[in-house]
Amino acid sequence: MSLIESGKALAQGLMQGAMAKAVALAPDSWIPGGEPDPLIRHQHGSIGKPVSRIDGPLKVAGAAPFAAEFPMADMVYAAIAYSSVARGRIASLDVAAAEAASGVVLVMSHHNAPRLKPAPLFMSDPKAAAGDSIPVMQDDAICWNGQPIAVVLAATQEQADHAKSLIRVTYEAEAADTDFEAAIAAGTKPSQFMGQPLHDKLGDAEKALAKAPVSIEADYRTPRHNHNPIELHAVTLAWDGDTLRIHDAQQAVAHSAWTLAQVFELQPEQILITSPYVGGGFGSKTLWQHHIIAAAAARLAQRPVRLMLTREGVYRTVGGRSLTQQHVALGAEKDGTLTALIHRGVTAKTAHNVMPEPFILPTRSAYAARTMLLDVQQVELDMISNTFMRAPGEAVGTFALECAMDELAEKLGMDPIDLRLRNEPEKDPISGLPFSSRHIAQAWRDGAARFGWDARSAVPAARREGEWLVGVGCATATYPYYRMPGGAARITLSREGEATIDIAAHEMGMGTSTAQTQVAAERLGLPMERIRFNYGDSTLPGLVLAGGSQQTASIGAAVIAAYNKLVAELLALAGNDSPLAGLKPDEVGSQDGGLAKLDDPSRHESYASILNRAQRTTISVEAEPPQPLETMHWSMHSHGAMFCEARVNVVTGEPRVTRFLGSFDCGRILNPKTAASQFRGGIIMGLGLALMEETQFDERSGRIMNPSLAEYHVPVHMDVPEIDVMWTDIPDPHTPMGARGIGEIGITGTGAAVANAIYNATGKRVRDLPITLDKLL
Repeated sequence: MSLIESGKALAQGLMQGAMAKAVALAPDSWIPGGEPDPLIRHQHGSIGKPVSRIDGPLKVAGAAPFAAEFPMADMVYAAIAYSSVARGRIASLDVAAAEAASGVVLVMSHHNAPRLKPAPLFMSDPKAAAGDSIPVMQDDAICWNGQPIAVVLAATQEQADHAKSLIRVTYEAEAADTDFEAAIAAGTKPSQFMGQPLHDKLGDAEKALAKAPVSIEADYRTPRHNHNPIELHAVTLAWDGDTLRIHDAQQAVAHSAWTLAQVFELQPEQILITSPYVGGGFGSKTLWQHHIIAAAAARLAQRPVRLMLTREGVYRTVGGRSLTQQHVALGAEKDGTLTALIHRGVTAKTAHNVMPEPFILPTRSAYAARTMLLDVQQVELDMISNTFMRAPGEAVGTFALECAMDELAEKLGMDPIDLRLRNEPEKDPISGLPFSSRHIAQAWRDGAARFGWDARSAVPAARREGEWLVGVGCATATYPYYRMPGGAARITLSREGEATIDIAAHEMGMGTSTAQTQVAAERLGLPMERIRFNYGDSTLPGLVLAGGSQQTASIGAAVIAAYNKLVAELLALAGNDSPLAGLKPDEVGSQDGGLAKLDDPSRHESYASILNRAQRTTISVEAEPPQPLETMHWSMHSHGAMFCEARVNVVTGEPRVTRFLGSFDCGRILNPKTAASQFRGGIIMGLGLALMEETQFDERSGRIMNPSLAEYHVPVHMDVPEIDVMWTDIPDPHTPMGARGIGEIGITGTGAAVANAIYNATGKRVRDLPITLDKLL
């Protein structure tokens, strides 16, 4: 990051800090969510039903078109060649043989690529989406091992792949910083996340730790992780004059359209992105170099292009989670009251992105320690830019924190759940804000009862079944509530009593379209079959990112704003001849296909009646919600209590998770069927984090050495036990629909619950993920 960018980030952080102080002191009624969403108390039966995904039949029939399945006339296929040095310059690039190969239409490199602007880096602007800020194929500079250096377009994918293999390149390599320990020895620097410093101090934690009657200190390590969505990153695109039409695998359609417009010096409306179905994103499917390469090559060749990254290509060009070294120190009274909580360490990033791994985030609000010292330092390496990966910070931060809590519980001779409940905060420990809703104690009690926690032996290695040692462990899960600015929605209501919701949101398999159809039906008082929810298109209203478990809240707030505007306009159309005459918008609600007075449902008129009398076939409104000030007024988080049973083979050292339960407090659950799937999916990803996932990075060359699912292991069916999930279903009074995000919380705490169960089974602490059998022999 340049000094100018650093200065902007600092100024932005100071402004945010000043604004947060003012918002915290404002009356509740001034804040979005100060008045509970009417849907929390006024229900027609759509919300809370276990509705199957409305896009399910299309998907199982193979009729749902993904990004690499859209046909285009005269289309060519792309294959990318990647650098094999971490830093330096391209000395020679011979593409003659590739150009002469059968079926080849174009070979593009820095020698012939169109002149392009650098892509605005994600978080550098509210609309920016790029994963790195390096100009794409604009010069001969190499910034990481795996950087795209050329692309081949050919009539078939096989021809493109073959021609790529014929490219010959030599480099003038330069000294590269690829060694994490060496970079730490050379000096670290403070880190920031979303414009705020990753540093918090409450009292003198080091002094309190030294005086604590009971204390523990330990170091924990987590490795690099790579994204592995089943659907590979892909685009199918074509130019129509100066308009670029893209079918994409994308979780930020509006952001990416704006970002590409900056690169090609166009207006945002000249970039049209559709992304109706996405086969997994988890933070990776924003804007990367392959988008720019495909668009530039298509412009040069004057042909539509399909570019689907290979699995290796994803590892070379799409960032993942960065490695961390974390130190946790806990001091406590003999009754378990925390007197000191220190959580600090180092992570790695690149100079061309702004995404450190913010592992202290969960610690900020987890426990009511009297003193705290939280700090993330960073070093910059010549490597692929790391990016958001499911629960960035929380996934690996809870591993260190919750393992340390388990170690302290053992030293105190306390039950691990009792220790956690003893240190439940009444308000946010760092900010001092009240919690919007916090029922984690109930989640712990309910989960412990269902899991059978009372049968646990506190003595490690006390339970053996044949060759297997058996143990159980637990951990706290936590993830913040986010709602990002920029949302907008359009509601179009017809006199036939049908409604269309338009918003540039995303469906990545989590059931967005289904849950939002349920919510819209509930809000409008219509049956689900009369609702159409349009999404995944950059031409639709709003700037809604599918990330941070915040899309549901962002869509909900935008639809609330549009609905309130719709009600006001319907009342104006209704006029004096209506049963609704004289009523104000806050006095009515939707019911039975129309509007009714909230405390007198007999004063009702259907939408059809209102529109017919006004001689209107439809009414359409568009609105934006207020800024997400609620996150500065309350401390807002989802929570969970994670329980694991694990077995370790005494002969082979093989670990196996045989039982898992997640007990969640995430506000109101909109659709139990899709929610359970989200919780389980997060837990399975957490099992991978705990037991097998690790990007092998050669620190001599800066090259990722295991860029395939044959060598980078993720959980398969045999690795996953039956996973039980439950929830409190207590609405948060300050969020849209009373709901908080659920997409990421399942991965948090899971790694620690597994590690704690393995310790209970074997008596061996493993503080270095993944927990592979060589560490247990």
